[in-house]
Amino acid sequence: MVKEDSKQDVIYDLLPMVAPGTAFRDGLENVLRAKTGALIVVGYNPEVMGIVDGGFSINCEFSPNYLYELAKMDGAIILSDDVKRILYANTQLIPDSAISSIETGIRHRTAERVAKQTGNLVISISQRRNVITLYQGNLRYSLKDLAVILTKANQAIQTLEKYKVVLDQVMTNLSALEFEELVTLHDVAVTLRRVEMVLRIKLEINRYIIELGTEGRLIRMQLDELVAKTEHDALLLLKDYCRDSSEEKVKEMKVAMKRLSTEELLDYQVIVRLLGFPSTNASLEEIVAPRGFRVLNKIPRLPAIIIANLVENFKHLKPILAASIKELDEVDGIGEVRARAIKEGLTRIKDQMFIDRHI
Repeated sequence: MVKEDSKQDVIYDLLPMVAPGTAFRDGLENVLRAKTGALIVVGYNPEVMGIVDGGFSINCEFSPNYLYELAKMDGAIILSDDVKRILYANTQLIPDSAISSIETGIRHRTAERVAKQTGNLVISISQRRNVITLYQGNLRYSLKDLAVILTKANQAIQTLEKYKVVLDQVMTNLSALEFEELVTLHDVAVTLRRVEMVLRIKLEINRYIIELGTEGRLIRMQLDELVAKTEHDALLLLKDYCRDSSEEKVKEMKVAMKRLSTEELLDYQVIVRLLGFPSTNASLEEIVAPRGFRVLNKIPRLPAIIIANLVENFKHLKPILAASIKELDEVDGIGEVRARAIKEGLTRIKDQMFIDRHI
């Protein structure tokens, strides 16, 4: 069986090819409206050649109208890998009948078997049900009506807005606790969980946007405005609180968070364990010191290399906050002017955090 995350990757690769606004989708929609049905194979390699019988060579530039006209014949249509040329039409496909299929109609059963046998993308357009179904390997995916996708995308955006409001408040609380030196592993786990929930909604909306093609522009703009910095904030959180803050370990943690099931994401001890700490009820109340990546990134025009130098020199946020301008000046890459800007910037951020916390 293909893993769920692998299936999602395949879907993300396929959807742009058949998204609204592409010539290929226009051709598929023409066939759908005409109710003629069609069986289309993308790519002509030795595996496909071995199951093709009859038909005739076309070898012409792809056009939605050509696809529509050729679909009036009963046989399958074979396109080039890049869907820029129509290679063959009215061909008969004879896949191995021993390959299992869950489909009932002859066209869909053939499409599924050809996809499994060749690994190529095969598209079946139902003559009666008005459905476009994609097959590749073990993947089966039916394209949905655009109105349905738009409705779902707008509902997901509304849900994301609510989750983002809560996440912003949780982030503000965490920042205030960082300045007060009162952050516990529970606070970190709560924040990471909220971040991951927002990112999962974003992932779902992204798929809607891909499937909407040119019709998804407004949804894309709304999504970008809502969560433009969330992934970056998530990375900084991990760099602040992972017991091992090496780049490799932070990347591992990021991937591990994405792989958590919904039930695991609700368990704070699981998140704490991923961070590298003991996962007991008592450990959740353990005070932890942030390294300062996230807070320092709030200072305008402060390069990443300077932030890295500060953290490497002082280790944690507390000594950075307590450092004098002279001590900051001694860090590699920081002059007196920048040291003063860092000191003033941290003071402004601290004051703003406590104001935002009580709004």
